[in-house]
Amino acid sequence: MRIVSLLPSLTELVCALGRGGELVGVTHECDYPPAIERLPHLTRSLIPIEAASGAIDALVAEQAGGLYQLDALALGELRPDVILTQEQCDVCAVNEATVRRVAASLPNSPHVESVNPTDLAGVYAMFRRIGELLNRRDAADALVAQMEATATEVARRTQGRERPRVLLLEWFDPPYSSGHWNPEIIALAGGDEVIGRPGARSRRLTWEEIQEADPDVIVLAPCGFSIERSETEFGSLSAKADWKALRAVRTDRVVLVDGSAFFSRPGPRLEESLRIAAAALAPDVCGDLVAIRPRVLASPVVTGEGVVSRR
Repeated sequence: MRIVSLLPSLTELVCALGRGGELVGVTHECDYPPAIERLPHLTRSLIPIEAASGAIDALVAEQAGGLYQLDALALGELRPDVILTQEQCDVCAVNEATVRRVAASLPNSPHVESVNPTDLAGVYAMFRRIGELLNRRDAADALVAQMEATATEVARRTQGRERPRVLLLEWFDPPYSSGHWNPEIIALAGGDEVIGRPGARSRRLTWEEIQEADPDVIVLAPCGFSIERSETEFGSLSAKADWKALRAVRTDRVVLVDGSAFFSRPGPRLEESLRIAAAALAPDVCGDLVAIRPRVLASPVVTGEGVVSRR
């Protein structure tokens, strides 16, 4: 089977299911597992990668036809049997209609499988559907079981503890709440998301909403940004008076996570996202769930495995 994946989380899923050796093409954003970057890249972004958060938000609003370009010629040359794509978000990947139009023009008529998970149940269903498609249903069930086992362990460790009120932000300028599966991740980690709702889209927030919610903990998980890029962007956020007045900021309970690698991708690493969230919310009882326990220091930046805490 010759497989093309047009979404990083699906690329990770194919590899986790043991079929990574059959991938023949991926997107320019597919970076995990590391060896996958050597495969042909079939997409490119129409947004300058160096643009600041506010500029990117404005450019996204202007690009009504999608933010990615698909290399139809290269796709045809790869002769895929299966093309994996998504219908969820034109900001996250190539527009589904574009993929189907190009696939319909190919002589071998590849099967196009499009996914649209909006919550954890949808993510699990996606695992199983792709598992069935690739004849790896048992491996898909094992991924779900691992996620459930981690959730059970976190629940055991945090039982009886006060649940912090948490705000997970997916963007800095302007601020965006988190939706889809992430409020459930926060809940499983022992917290309560104060704005985002399970299954709902992330949405633009006002600073009045954030101040009214006044969370105990803020988790920063910018969609598509690495830890390093997020640290650079954080400067404009931390300078705001509205930001400095928040309870979580005043009490040093702000955590920056790698949203690009973990929370934004509905793939196998959501299990690790849960571990990171649990370690951030309850470091005394869940800190060992990540390879390097996050540390809280007086200095501006505190690094850990997948987690950075800063004031």
